[in-house]
Amino acid sequence: MARPFLQLDVFSARALKGNPLAVVFDADDLSGETMQAFARWTNLSETTFVLAPTNPQASYRVRIFTPVAELPFAGHPSVGTAWALLDSGRLEGHDGRLVQECGAGLLEISVDGEGSGRVVAVQAPQALRSALPPAAIEALPQSLGTIAASGERPVLSDVGARWILVELSTRAALRALVPNMDRVATLSRAAKAEGIAVFCFEPGRPVPLELRAFAPATGVPEDPVTGSAHAAVGDWLHAQGRLAALGHRYQASQGHAVGRDGEVSVSVDAHGRIRVGGRCCALIRGTVDL
Repeated sequence: MARPFLQLDVFSARALKGNPLAVVFDADDLSGETMQAFARWTNLSETTFVLAPTNPQASYRVRIFTPVAELPFAGHPSVGTAWALLDSGRLEGHDGRLVQECGAGLLEISVDGEGSGRVVAVQAPQALRSALPPAAIEALPQSLGTIAASGERPVLSDVGARWILVELSTRAALRALVPNMDRVATLSRAAKAEGIAVFCFEPGRPVPLELRAFAPATGVPEDPVTGSAHAAVGDWLHAQGRLAALGHRYQASQGHAVGRDGEVSVSVDAHGRIRVGGRCCALIRGTVDL
């Protein structure tokens, strides 16, 4: 059966500079096995499938797949799927708001602007932070290569997707990382995490944060732009009281190491909830026969 399909770049208004996402509409009759097989075939970091909501409060329902597993939540698929629904005319935002139903529950989507200037942001699930075991911390240097860590101890953060968070002291050190992907995958599986998000935070810069995300255990060696990792990092910085001087919002970049130039807006509301968003750009419109 042929059904509508859209492939787009997320977290960039420029083609070929964001994180690609495949979106399949009208997917209610597809099995989970077929969805996983198609996600493996696209070989993108994520592929989403849009279904009718099961909760009356939701605007739509989405299932999110990497090439090897289904995720309860991920940032760039949430932003991109909402953008695709608006772009195709299948949905209209009510008072600049949609509600996404996914494996992590109901998440609010905010919509600002129209057309190429439209910015879509998703409220991430509440983060659950926990300490990493000493053995995991000891394994990080060999997994990532030589690192010059900041004074903050690495932590595990669960925002529907689980990330090991590591802060580095300089942007040069971040860009110079050459991870051992086999070790990163082993460490990620041991921590039951999607991968390792490594970042540098320099509040005096116009773009204060740069991030790299390594997730070989989920079939994605280095993700171009990773909304859930930015949500986890934003929550961690907020918990440390480091965002007040920036008005609890900042711009972040990701993708330099893989030839991309992703731009992510991160903000914290009065209740400490993290929102990540950005612009998108459609590249392929058509149908897929599944």
